[in-house]
Amino acid sequence: MAGKIRLSLLVATLLAVLVAACAGPVTPLADASSESPAPTASGLPTMLYTHCGIKELQVDDTFFLAETPLDDGQGNPPPGWGNPYQAGTVTVSGSKAVFRDDNGHIFTFLARPGATGFLNICS
Repeated sequence: MAGKIRLSLLVATLLAVLVAACAGPVTPLADASSESPAPTASGLPTMLYTHCGIKELQVDDTFFLAETPLDDGQGNPPPGWGNPYQAGTVTVSGSKAVFRDDNGHIFTFLARPGATGFLNICS
């Protein structure tokens, strides 16, 4: 049962990213905040969208902004990261989401309370 739920969450996240990639900019633009939304996930499999660098993440209805955005200087993921996605797991605790993968990447994101979409939609 837990496997089916995780697979459903993974598929829903992937679909949300694919739909968002075709959309225009969204509002409101909210800054990352230390306000604490309720914890929503622990060690769930995810596909982090990396095509324009490591900048944003969505878990359930919460949008997160990278604590320190990362790219190759030209808007692509840095060497060692998949493109357009990097498989891994995400753990959410309060206003932080931590992405981990089998390559040893550990990346922290901060919640954007009230956000309804990604800040940057790239193609």
